[in-house]
Amino acid sequence: MKTFATPIRRMFATSLLVMGCLILPALAQAQMDDGPVYELRTYTATPGNLDNLLTRFRDHTMRIFEKHGMTNVAYWVPLDPELADDTLIYILRHDSMSAAQASWRAFGSDPEWQEVNEASNRNGPILDSVVRQYMTMTDFSPMLD
Repeated sequence: MKTFATPIRRMFATSLLVMGCLILPALAQAQMDDGPVYELRTYTATPGNLDNLLTRFRDHTMRIFEKHGMTNVAYWVPLDPELADDTLIYILRHDSMSAAQASWRAFGSDPEWQEVNEASNRNGPILDSVVRQYMTMTDFSPMLD
């Protein structure tokens, strides 16, 4: 049995779905711009080039990150034998998601970085792949902002 209320309910549900699709991304962006954003990055070096990658970070990249508003939090090399010879994992802190995006744009166009990158890859690429994940701190995390 059809009633007049069924089409109204469908229209209401459809309206809620459309509003959710429009509003939720904006709310998520606003939340990411509200406070610090952490970026977890995992780099896989090309065979035999982890030391070259570590040297580039130690001698240049970390300083250039800071120059463009990125805070170096920590850097690791895994102990897992399958990853130990080619993997660098690190975390950066950004004031917000939009700050992260602006910092990466500035970093990528920095003439010093371009020169360092070119020099470190002169004998072939030292980086095979990058995996990136942005994160926000939970309210129960023991780490302080």
